Order: sequence, then structure tokens, then C-alpha cells
Amino acid sequence: MVDPTRPWLNSYPSGMSSSLDYPQVPLYHFLQESAGRFPGRPALIYQDGADGRPATLTYRQLDEQSSRFAAALIALGVVKGDRVAYYLQNSPELVAGFYGILKAGAVPVPCNVMYRAEELAYHLNDSGAETLLCEAEQYPTVREIQAGTPVSRVIVAGEIADADNGDSPVHRWDALLSAHALPERLPAIDPALDLALLPYTGGTTGIPKGSMLTHANLVANAVQFRDWFGYEPGREVFVATLPLFHIGGIAGVMSVPLAAGATIVLFRRFSPRRVMQAIQDYRATRFLGVPTMYIALLNHPDAGSCDFSSLRPSRTSAAPLPQAVKESFDALVGHEVLIEGYGLTETSPLTHANPVHQAEPGSIGLPLPDTDARIVDAEAGIQVMPVGEIGELVLRGPQVMRGYWNRPDETAAAIRNGWFYTGDLAYMDERGYFYIVDRKKDVINAAGFKVWPREVEEVLYRHPAIRVAAVFGVPDDYRGETVMAVIALKEGHGFATTDAARQDILDFCHGSLANYKIPRIVDFRDGLPVSAAGKVLRRVMRDEVAGGA
Repeated sequence: MVDPTRPWLNSYPSGMSSSLDYPQVPLYHFLQESAGRFPGRPALIYQDGADGRPATLTYRQLDEQSSRFAAALIALGVVKGDRVAYYLQNSPELVAGFYGILKAGAVPVPCNVMYRAEELAYHLNDSGAETLLCEAEQYPTVREIQAGTPVSRVIVAGEIADADNGDSPVHRWDALLSAHALPERLPAIDPALDLALLPYTGGTTGIPKGSMLTHANLVANAVQFRDWFGYEPGREVFVATLPLFHIGGIAGVMSVPLAAGATIVLFRRFSPRRVMQAIQDYRATRFLGVPTMYIALLNHPDAGSCDFSSLRPSRTSAAPLPQAVKESFDALVGHEVLIEGYGLTETSPLTHANPVHQAEPGSIGLPLPDTDARIVDAEAGIQVMPVGEIGELVLRGPQVMRGYWNRPDETAAAIRNGWFYTGDLAYMDERGYFYIVDRKKDVINAAGFKVWPREVEEVLYRHPAIRVAAVFGVPDDYRGETVMAVIALKEGHGFATTDAARQDILDFCHGSLANYKIPRIVDFRDGLPVSAAGKVLRRVMRDEVAGGA
């Protein structure tokens, strides 16, 4: 009999176990295993090679490159537990470098390539990274701030004009790989204790903090992810455009595909036209993206003539998936592709996903095997809420982080009695499907009425002229807060003026929303600010409005 506190187990797809076996191995074991099983299979087909043509690395070559880089790091003085930062766009050097850092027993610290000097310096100082791998394009920023950080070793991929930085010489990627043989042995790893990744989170809501993810965390989530979506070893082709300095990209389009022996068609950055062509040319089976990417594909003039039929169900990432976007994209492909899930940097990242072919509209799905979830009262965080009632989502499972780097107080606030408090408001239905309402901090209080931005955005996305939208609260002397929507319209929307568009959209909302939820302020823009991972940044727009008030 299924545990009544875990109703989701009754909704599991046929053949999916409630518990899985997780090998007690380092994360890089999956690369080694795939190299042994599929040595000649392309692991990476990089679409932005130096000569403008795709560059291929087989599994054997990728495994060897990462091992040579591990040997180089060890020779440079990197020891087990050291943090090694990387500051690169998607590239073969990033992938090989990531696994080389792991093989050296060190901890990768991803740095967003959009960081300015001050932001980069913060991450290097906070993590204590003494070694940094960057590409030539980013080296001027590194040089600007290096003296004020712990970094004493810089490794550059690509050509730079001036590599002299005083007492800290620059090492070249190619030269290091050429100079070092495969290591005879690698540092011993304790998967349960040793860190495999230190990604930073909280940048859009507060001071960024490092999430301590162990090898066991990431191995468990790779197995959960791989088995839930039914990846076929040695037969999958992923089109990868998510940034590999973001947890969604690190897991979804790098470590999990490599664990499945997949071919990764890797792009430096997202381009709708080129992605469509790659899906068609390589008969891609998976394309994991964020809603803004699917919106861009849907609005591309050539979308209707592209053959997407090879795509199989793929998890969406980083932001809520509007139901209208899912329906339109699935219709474009001709069968279900977009499967909404849920995850956080602190959870490696995936904790929930809809079952393939059993997706519930608007739901993040069911907790993955070995993952527990509860809805507790949003104030004290103690009382378990009844089915259908909104509260804070709390989690526990093998993918949940050890804690925040050097922040015991924040760790204690986030992890209580073994449960991780997500900060997301949600509810669970009687079948165990979970629904995210919004971030606790994003709830709008309009004259005492609670407004969930996601609910309003779902309605806006159903309007045929809206390309992308974001809803948030702004100060209001009378109501406390009022609802504001920032909207980018599709090309050829047909409105003569923004006033006409505004009125049409408000009339549309009246059919689906209570009056207090309907935006009182509507601002039109050519595009909305997004993070490097493609998430629409409500906070940035809210701060802009507040600053201009």
C-alpha cells in the first residue's frame, strides 16, 4: 500500500520505481563509463569552431583531454578540495575543463560570462578560488581584478596579445594539454562528502551564495533525470544552448547527456535559426531550453517549415512554462515535447517533473524517486497544509545540497530538520501533482488581496499578440501595491497604437481574472531583460520602475 503522505507514488508512470540505485562514484565516472562503452561516438559537436565549421570530440578524446587537464592542474599545484573557477562561454574547453577539474579532485566554480569585473571578483573572493580557467575574450576582465583576488593561476583558452601579468604568468590551454600525459592515478573521492560543484545562487534576490553540491548529489540527480525521461544509452542527440555556467545547463545539457552516452550538439549561444537547423540536420532527440527560447522558435518565420519530428519529451528549465507556449510548441512539433519540471541550484537541480505523456497543465509534476515534498504554512513553516492549500514547498532527497558555502546561519535557515525550504509558494492536489504559485517574495499585495504574478502571466500568454510578458507589483499610495505588466508584442501584431493594444489586452484579461488581478499599469517594450539562463528578470524591471518613480 502506498504511503498516504506520498500520494504522488500512485501517479507514477508504469515501470518507474519509487527508489533508484545510485552508484557511489565521482561525477566524472559517467564520462569514463561512456568513453568505455562508446569510444568513437561523438560526445560533442561544437557548432562554433574557429574555422566556422563544426568541431567534433569523440568520447575517447573528451575523456583524454579532461584527464590531461587534470594532470596539468595537479602539476600547477592544485590539490584536492581547491576551488577552480571557470569563466567561459559554451565550448569544448569548458566541458573538458569541467571534468578535468573534477578529476583533479578540485571543485568547479561556474562564473557567468556576463559578470562585470566587480561581480567576478566577488565570486572569486567568496569561493577562495586560486585557479581560473577563462577564454581570451574574458581575459581583460580577469586581468583587471586579479590582484584583488586569491587567483594566482590563470589558464586561457584561445589567443591573447599580452599574457604578461607581473608575477602571475598566464598558462595556455593548448600548451598545458600538450605538455602533460594521462595521469597514472587520480585523487580519491568520497562521493558523500567531497564537493563536485560550487554554483552561486541568490543573485536576483540577494547577495549570491555558493551551494555546496557533492558528487553524490549530482550523481543521484543524473540518475533520477536520466531514468525519468527514459534516455536511451548511446542513442540520444541533444541540442545544447543553455549556458554551462548555470546549473540547468551543467546538469541538463552536459552531465546528464554524458551519463547517457549522448551526442551533444553544442552552441556557444542560442540562435533560433541555427537551433532549428541543427534539430533538423542532426535529427535531435532532445532540446532542453527555457520558455523564452521556445517562444523565439515559435515566432521565427521559418518555424513552420522546419522538421522537428525527431524531438522526444524534454524538460523545460529555469522558469515557469506558460501553458499557451507548451500547447503551441507541441502543436508545431506534432506531438508532446515540452515537459515542465522544477528544480533549484540547491537541489542539483531537478526535484519534480511531469510524467512523460501524463503532464498536467500548469503543474511542475511529481517528486522524483527518493524525493519527498511537503507544503507547510508560509509563516512558521511547521504545519503541513491540507491538499489544495497554498504554503511553502519544502523538500528532502539525495540531490539536496550540503548547505551554503561559509554561511552557517543561512544554511540553518534554509535546511531545518532535514527539510530544505525553497521559498516558493505552492500547493499539491489529491494525486500528488504540485503547482507553483510564485516566489514568496514576488507575491503582490493589492489592497489586502494576494495576486500571484504567474497566474496573471498565464492569462497574458494566451493573448495572440503577446510574445513575452512579466508581471510584478509596484508601490501604490492607495492600494499598497498595484499590478504592473511589461509586455513585448509579436511582430505584425496588428495594433495601430499602444493604447489600442493596451485596451485589447485588458479586455482580454477581464474574461479570466478578477478585477484586482488585472494589471493597472501596462508598459510595452521591444524586449524584456533576461538572465544568462534565459529567465525573465522581474526584479530588474521592478527596480527600474521604483527608481524612476
